[in-house]
Amino acid sequence: MGDALPSWNDGATKSAILDFVARTTREGGADFIAPAERIAVFDNDGTLWCEFPLQVQVFFALAEVKRLTQQDPSLLQKPAFKAMIDGDVKTLMSLPKQQVFEPAFATHAGMTVEEFHANAWRWLRQAEHPKLRRPFMHNTFVPQHELLEHLRANGFKTYIVTGGGVEFVRVVAQQLYGIPPEQVVGSSTKMKLEEADGGIVLRKLPELGSFDDREEKVVNIALHIGRRPVFAFGNSDGDLAMIRYTLGGDGPRMAWLLHHDDATREFAYDRDFKLSALREGLDRAGELGIGVVSMQRDWNRVFPEGNDDPTGGIA
Repeated sequence: MGDALPSWNDGATKSAILDFVARTTREGGADFIAPAERIAVFDNDGTLWCEFPLQVQVFFALAEVKRLTQQDPSLLQKPAFKAMIDGDVKTLMSLPKQQVFEPAFATHAGMTVEEFHANAWRWLRQAEHPKLRRPFMHNTFVPQHELLEHLRANGFKTYIVTGGGVEFVRVVAQQLYGIPPEQVVGSSTKMKLEEADGGIVLRKLPELGSFDDREEKVVNIALHIGRRPVFAFGNSDGDLAMIRYTLGGDGPRMAWLLHHDDATREFAYDRDFKLSALREGLDRAGELGIGVVSMQRDWNRVFPEGNDDPTGGIA
């Protein structure tokens, strides 16, 4: 049998993951988990693709917010909108995460869901990461692709549970991760039903419905998945509630935090990254039974073929 996780270095982390999957899918074994209960949840930004120096949807908002502020100049009174217009990344990185994402959600106000999907897809097909100098869609993590595939090959159902906009992530989830749109849970704006051209459409409103971060991730897992996960993977303190909820159930459980400690192949950041800090998770991982994956030590590849540019990251 071939190596199920070839981009993961041999060692304790890889062995623990492979052992968990083997134990929980072995019929008759003490740790067997019934297929219907094999729910695995993954954060997206910083867990499945690069999120530094800003999340992908924030870059999308940067491209769109000029149009919005021309329509409604009063938006410039909000710090995140003004910082985006000014290209002030330092200010954006200093603001609370929900404030920074507000313009990202506002960019699809007034659009139908289908119009937003088309708009986001047009941007994603050509937009490039400003530091890595390649399309955002080329910045997914190969080891996580392998893990998702290995879990699915063993009867796990994989979900994305993200602070990013649910409709934005649904545009690419199937293509990038093999995760269908109905298995994406994320932040959302309120919507209204309208008659249009003899049919009914959903139109997005400029009002936040749910910001899917921290405790809200657990609430939305209960609302949209309806089962407590048995496997969870995140990369920041915003994922801790989801991870602790996963570990708090009966029977075998596993949860991981990805530590971005590779300044050569990606970026090195944790405690001081305002938009997605990893402080409490690092300090309490051992106490809470959370595994920490080191990008530098545990992965022999980061990005898809041809994208592990040793000059691409910044210290």
